[in-house]
Amino acid sequence: MSYRIGVLPGDGIGPEVVREGLKVLAAAAEVFGFRYETVHFPYGAEHTLATGAREIMPPSAIEQMRELDAILLGAIGDPRFETGVLERAIVGAIRFGLDLYVNLRPIKLYAEHLCPLKDKRPEDIDILVVRENTEDAYTLIGGFLKKGTPDEVAQQTMIYTRKGVERCLRYAFEKARARPRKKLTLVDKANAIPAHDLWRRTFAELAAEYPEVQTDVNFVDACCMWLVKDPESYDTIVTTNLFGDIITDLGAMLQGGLGVAAGGNIHPGRVSMFEPIHGSAPKYTGQNKANPIATILAVAMMLEHLGEQAAASRIEQVVAELLRSRRLPSLKAGALPTSEIGDLVAGAVRASSAATA
Repeated sequence: MSYRIGVLPGDGIGPEVVREGLKVLAAAAEVFGFRYETVHFPYGAEHTLATGAREIMPPSAIEQMRELDAILLGAIGDPRFETGVLERAIVGAIRFGLDLYVNLRPIKLYAEHLCPLKDKRPEDIDILVVRENTEDAYTLIGGFLKKGTPDEVAQQTMIYTRKGVERCLRYAFEKARARPRKKLTLVDKANAIPAHDLWRRTFAELAAEYPEVQTDVNFVDACCMWLVKDPESYDTIVTTNLFGDIITDLGAMLQGGLGVAAGGNIHPGRVSMFEPIHGSAPKYTGQNKANPIATILAVAMMLEHLGEQAAASRIEQVVAELLRSRRLPSLKAGALPTSEIGDLVAGAVRASSAATA
């Protein structure tokens, strides 16, 4: 098979971690025999400042992306821009423009010593979070009245549609059914946000179509508590855009931190985008200190989406072994040079192939 993969390194440490992700992708292609070409997209802070562009990313970029098989994103964000401007113009534009309605975030502990909770083992923390990705407060319906005055009013409206809720829930039921435990938990705040009744009713209706899936419902505040107290009680979680954004960062810390947390922005059967869920970390830019493991695992997620399951599994297995053996001594920035970690993973992908030949 041959794939066209868009590459959007972005800002800060993005280009450095993407470089290592592509290094591992090349190793996997060599071992598993698939081909690919990359299409580079320069959009981000430096491109905007250097070109004086009126548009941070033009609509034509989205049209180009529609013709791809997948997109690998590094990180977006720069302190020289107002908070959120770059993120909304690039990440938000891609998510909404390509209708990437699922944000898929695994919370998976690869090595016991990485977990801040005592006595938790890898078999205790293996959670898949399905976050709705194109509705809720992120639709930017709202605004300001009398901004900058003592009478200022700020409004942001949560929007949920039956179509948007149902397709996200159905995706989650399918994912839960494919996992060994076959358990799905809906996380909402229906006791305080009446609009979440739409999630509850739709969840109950779909549950009847998936009798083999055990279902449960948590309020989001209780979920945050149980993720710390008893993470092994969760298997697959489905939730709203806003709540998913929050609980997956909490979950990332359970698996060792943002340096190991990857995510996918997915529309099944269409071009989808994969990324580390950390930010651009401007203070580490150009220092070869950033940990690229999250980006490497995003590459594994991308390959799984493309149908290259064996390659995806190999990358994940290699990362897990390097973490368990402490050949990757820490996930903290600077534990090993960024380029050295990429070399280590790519080399192990090739070596594991030789060992099984």
